Amino acid sequence: MSAILNKWDELRVLVESLEIDVKKTAKGNKTAGVRSRKGLRLLKQTAADLVKVTLEDDETTTTTPAAE
Repeated sequence: MSAILNKWDELRVLVESLEIDVKKTAKGNKTAGVRSRKGLRLLKQTAADLVKVTLEDDETTTTTPAAE
């Protein structure tokens, strides 16, 4: 599996795991709010990592000479 798909799966799992804590936060659970914010920071970093991986992949495909 490619690095892009691995990062995407990681991001998807992270979003799914945040759902429970976000719902608890909406009901007033302050501890779940702390976990939600921590998870959202991790989500932001993981999304940035995905962007970097896709840019690196684009660079390697564009630097490879095309067959003529």
